[in-house]
Amino acid sequence: MTAKITFDSDRCKGCELCTAVCPKHIVAIDQDAINHKGYHPAHVTDITQCVACASCAKICPDSVITVERF
Repeated sequence: MTAKITFDSDRCKGCELCTAVCPKHIVAIDQDAINHKGYHPAHVTDITQCVACASCAKICPDSVITVERF
């Protein structure tokens, strides 16, 4: 299964909940980026390892993550 994960980086608060629930440990906080609110947003480090479980999207309190399965 192929997945596409989209983060609304401008709305991400970097709470790290998505990083904690990812079974493949491929969601991380991007220490090199800062959004307009001053937070380091989350991102996927290796999309090829994603199983499209959508755990990250389900736990996100601000609904900034979209998971699409192909």
